[in-house]
Amino acid sequence: MKTAVVLLPGLNRDRDMIAALTTITGKAPLTVWQTETALPDVDLVVVPGGFSFGDYLRAGAIAARSPVMRAVAEAAAKGVPVLGVCNGFQILCEAGLLPGALMRNAALRFVCREVKLEVTNARTRFSTAYRQGQIIRCPVAHHDGNYFADEATLKGLQDNDRIVFRYAEGTNPNGAINDIAGIVNAAGNVLGMMPHPENLIEPEHGGTDGRGIFESALGASQSVAA
Repeated sequence: MKTAVVLLPGLNRDRDMIAALTTITGKAPLTVWQTETALPDVDLVVVPGGFSFGDYLRAGAIAARSPVMRAVAEAAAKGVPVLGVCNGFQILCEAGLLPGALMRNAALRFVCREVKLEVTNARTRFSTAYRQGQIIRCPVAHHDGNYFADEATLKGLQDNDRIVFRYAEGTNPNGAINDIAGIVNAAGNVLGMMPHPENLIEPEHGGTDGRGIFESALGASQSVAA
């Protein structure tokens, strides 16, 4: 399986993502710089976390207007799976690939700790490795993770099972509305989430709960190293 990681100035979790994808697939992902106007033929595109362009204006606002994000949008429109984690989630929302917005954390402080997530839809391209309602562990590290959307958007997300992960057991770290931690687009091939599954994919991390997201996206039930 071939994967690609988008690189933007200010991102600082790209190496973590590259290491995770290398571990899971057995081969290093391709890296795509911000100025690229086309993506290679891959099975998964990832926009990793960090502080692209220093989070000036709004988190992800400048990055969303980079040439590479137009290429990501074109790939997503063709059905290529796209995963945005943390700042990647913010960028996908700013680029219009996902609805809603990520605001400052309710406590107005950066949070870096482990949370629990409920798998609220185990039938998406990114969650088939889990059970419906399963509670998993996952780290978070962000300042602008407070997901918000208007009532009509929230109803649409809920009615169409587009909420994939919710913060569980009172661990919501940022005040996100309805405890939303991760959502998919209408087609189901774009996932944005604030927690960092790439940092919990092998025993050395202290657990493997995040691994299922990548295995689901890559069809690991067959062979991720094919």
